[in-house]
Amino acid sequence: MAETGFRKWIITITVIMAALLELIDTTIVNVSLPVIQGNLGATLEDVAWIVTGYAVANVIVLPMSGWLGSRFGRKNYFLTSIIIFTAVSFLCGNATSLNELVIFRIIQGFAGGGLISTGQAILIETWPREEVGTATALFGLGAVFGPTVGPTIGGFITDHFSWPWIFYVNIPVGALAAFLTVTFVHETPKDAKGKPVDWWGIALLAVAVGSLQTILEKGESEDWFAKSYILVLTIAAVLGLFFFIWREMTFEHPIVNFKIMRHRSFAVGMFTSFVLGFGLYGSVFVFPVFCQNLLGFSPEQTGLILFPGGLVTIMMMPFIGKALKAGIPAQFMATGGMVLFFVFTTMLSNSTLASGTHDFFWPLVIRGVGMALLFVPLTTLAIQDLKGPELGQGTGLNNMMRQLGGSFGIAALTTLIHIRAGFHRSVLISHINDYNSTFTEQRDMFIHRFMATGKGLAEATKMAMQAMEGKVIKQTLLLTYNDAYWIAGLIMLFSIPLIYLQPFKKNVALPVDAH
Repeated sequence: MAETGFRKWIITITVIMAALLELIDTTIVNVSLPVIQGNLGATLEDVAWIVTGYAVANVIVLPMSGWLGSRFGRKNYFLTSIIIFTAVSFLCGNATSLNELVIFRIIQGFAGGGLISTGQAILIETWPREEVGTATALFGLGAVFGPTVGPTIGGFITDHFSWPWIFYVNIPVGALAAFLTVTFVHETPKDAKGKPVDWWGIALLAVAVGSLQTILEKGESEDWFAKSYILVLTIAAVLGLFFFIWREMTFEHPIVNFKIMRHRSFAVGMFTSFVLGFGLYGSVFVFPVFCQNLLGFSPEQTGLILFPGGLVTIMMMPFIGKALKAGIPAQFMATGGMVLFFVFTTMLSNSTLASGTHDFFWPLVIRGVGMALLFVPLTTLAIQDLKGPELGQGTGLNNMMRQLGGSFGIAALTTLIHIRAGFHRSVLISHINDYNSTFTEQRDMFIHRFMATGKGLAEATKMAMQAMEGKVIKQTLLLTYNDAYWIAGLIMLFSIPLIYLQPFKKNVALPVDAH
């Protein structure tokens, strides 16, 4: 039932608060990993499981969230997820070993998966049918802004406080969200109550999606199939996915209802959500690494550079919702968003080693506008034909595809960076010889500079070659990151035809839950 006035807005604020808890925690930990590593006495490979465990648990729960909301009631499931997430945040901050922290992060990931899709379904049924575009836009604030500001918040807390506070900050927000949920959110009937539980479906989903997410998170760092456990997980993912789809198509009460794929908009929307995740999470991953590893920016500086673009996204979202309500086709806005994202990556692909913070302002503002034009229209197109219980299932699968798209994006761009770094280095090294006047001029300049400090010719020559090696490494990384930006932009640009496979509808009114 649609709400009006104060209650509508307080439920909206509640849902966005809960969504931000989960989305910010997706990236807030990343910049703190070196500090946590030193504090807990772990290796960098081991400490990375703090991020991997959370992501794997999260993506397992997302497609199940619609079924869980139906079985236990959306309000009950949403409230339980908030309480568990908040309580485990306290436990994460108090962890005394890496094993404890990883276990708590996995539990936190399971709880977080229930916040996004369930919250989105609650929001859609709270707003009047003709205003659901605006509701989707408001929800998009968290989905786009959360991963962007996560590193900023994490960097600030790590620099000025201690790493446990990146988890403790969740406690007051979670407590307030839980109180508001109890007070204002209406319960929905428990549709699946009394029906048999699809235990095999749950197990196969966990194996398939969990294995795939782990491969994407750890594949590059483990040199892909050079490690036997990656090969085993790949086989598990393929077989698990095959048997999971077979089980869900034949079981009377499946945990994931694949019959909703009969809606063309939703089926195509799975691919566009994947591309959106690729661009959103892939670009957020590459840019901070580029700024910190190559340009020498601090985590806090990098986060502050990203902030204006996120702010632009926030400012744009309400206007996108109004444009949808006014009848502007979602396909046209999404096309504009993809083109702007390509412009953003093209501008960044022209970066140099002399680029400063001011050089990234306009590209990131353009990205912010593009993300606003992408998130709301693509989500609207994907779920516009869903109704009743299909809505919860659809939002869960839609969010899972966006998350997997992000994981694929990060894995693909990381692998691309590794491959292209070798290529560019070999090209640059070929120019280091005595027949290249540019090389000899710079080498001789370094030799004279070191000799002027009192070094002998032999030592100065050795130091000059080390300095030239440093320049080669930096130039290699620059060319490699520029390639990554360019490829990400092209993938987004070539995906434009997909959105025109979805039917045009004037004054799109997203269906709300029948309850």
